[in-house]
Amino acid sequence: MGKVELHIEVDAELLAQAEEKGVKLSAALEEGIKAALSRGGSRRAMTIVEAAEYLKQHPRDQAAAAKRWAEENAEAIRDHEARIAEYGVFGEDFRTW
Repeated sequence: MGKVELHIEVDAELLAQAEEKGVKLSAALEEGIKAALSRGGSRRAMTIVEAAEYLKQHPRDQAAAAKRWAEENAEAIRDHEARIAEYGVFGEDFRTW
């Protein structure tokens, strides 16, 4: 079977980690395609349960995903924290503890 040249886009952080560890990208891509085919070639998204199970089995991916989420949502997090600092937490005046 011959090889085909392919143009793909990859997450920059993921690519940097792969290069750091000496991962051969063409081999990794082929392994990933084979794994997808062995699952039946399903194109459906993971359910939340499947995603949680995957992240339990791949804690390094979980840390990277959490970091990426925090970076992508940094502005909203800052806005939320500023709103709490200015107005307090909703319902705080009703708490009895």
